Amino acid sequence: MSPELAWRMPCIASALRLHQRNFVSLGDFVRSKLDEIDIRILRELQADGRMTNVELASRVGISPPPCLRRVRALEEAGLITGYRAQLDERKLGLDVVCFAFVHLASQAEADLEAFQSRIRAWEAVRECWKLSGDIDFVLKCVAPDLKAFQDFVGDLTALPNVRNVRTALALDRVKDEPIVPFGG
Repeated sequence: MSPELAWRMPCIASALRLHQRNFVSLGDFVRSKLDEIDIRILRELQADGRMTNVELASRVGISPPPCLRRVRALEEAGLITGYRAQLDERKLGLDVVCFAFVHLASQAEADLEAFQSRIRAWEAVRECWKLSGDIDFVLKCVAPDLKAFQDFVGDLTALPNVRNVRTALALDRVKDEPIVPFGG
């Protein structure tokens, strides 16, 4: 791990433990331990993960070698978890985007794990979030057409432990931003 981030790692690990015990805002704590260059690197890579290290260094105002060391340290610290291309699902034949709101009959750990395991293996499900409140899970799903969507809903409602499923077809994408808001 590079020296730029090595001194921060015990603080971040401590913040994780504190957050679990006291519900301290982990995001604010971790961001307070990153310097402005680290934050600019994260912001730039989140916006465009394909840029070269030379381009990234230029954008954040440092030379390429320390920029690369910082990126590697941010990766090793788990702050950068991966890189991926954003694809146009409609141009790839997936014309239906839907959200499924799933209410389970049982909250027993084994039942939750069985449901989550099935969802992880289901290619049509692109995102799955466990929720608090009346709905247990929200799924973001894709299908090539309405028939495939109807088949998916039928299979989903037939799963053991599923009490009910409500669905909503997406009409249009209004906003699609990376999950971490850096502002500025």
